[in-house]
Amino acid sequence: MALRWRIPYTAGVIRRRPIARRLAMLGMVFAAAGCSPPGILDTLNSLTPGDSDAHRAATAVAYGPAPRQRLDVWTPRSNGIGLRPVVIFFYGGAWVKGSRGDYGFAGRAYAARGFVAVVPDYRLVPSVRFPAFVQDGALAIRWTRDHAARFGGDPTRITIAGHSAGAYIGAMLALDPHYLTDIGVAPTTIRAAALLAGPYDFYPWDDSRAVDAFADWPRPEETQPIHYARADAPPMWLAAGTADTTVKPRNSVALADRLKAFGAPVRLREYPGKSHVDLVMGLSKPFRGRVPTLDDSTAFLMAHSR
Repeated sequence: MALRWRIPYTAGVIRRRPIARRLAMLGMVFAAAGCSPPGILDTLNSLTPGDSDAHRAATAVAYGPAPRQRLDVWTPRSNGIGLRPVVIFFYGGAWVKGSRGDYGFAGRAYAARGFVAVVPDYRLVPSVRFPAFVQDGALAIRWTRDHAARFGGDPTRITIAGHSAGAYIGAMLALDPHYLTDIGVAPTTIRAAALLAGPYDFYPWDDSRAVDAFADWPRPEETQPIHYARADAPPMWLAAGTADTTVKPRNSVALADRLKAFGAPVRLREYPGKSHVDLVMGLSKPFRGRVPTLDDSTAFLMAHSR
């Protein structure tokens, strides 16, 4: 599930907005300098006006002993009435790459919409294999439950979001309760999940990175989120781009259908003509006009965290 990023500069919002064209040209410069695509997007995001009511309140906070078990916290600058809802955002990268520092645009976006947003790193292949990265996600949830109030967040209103491999982690945590119960956290701690372009039903594996991440596990069905669909799952919003060739939209369709069959609360949102990276780029200020993933996901999470 290799993630191919392309920062567009000739289509849609870019044609209409000269500032976006200039930002995209800067992105090309950063790419030539060796910056990662998500890092480029985060830089472009920081150069684009908006989301001023959000800031990074804490960085590199340890939620476990390993170097990769660190997280950042983003909060609204303005004081709210009472504690705010919380969202934990898990980024993608095919379980082999990614950095919370490159996804500040996501933390800032959700904080500007009124959430306390937590963006954790997690251990990656080849240093670990399944289920270590899911277990890290559970530890990040436990840390958030225990510490959210310090940052104005309500520990009884924790939601999760994620993209690609991060959506996979979010789905496993929402659907398979043992990851949380094993560390003393009630599965009901997760109030809702908004997941973008995630792999949920992808065995047999046809990608080398999935093989590297999961093939050592002796029971392949236990690696698949769809295996854990249940009637009492938390409300889930599953988004897919119909032009996604990295993680096929059938993953979201299949999981939504299985959850519906159990009577679980689920909403499927398919974005016509949108690619794998379009969905996460929609969280960033320069490219929100391409796909309304920020508006749609925050509306769902806010509605289910009251």
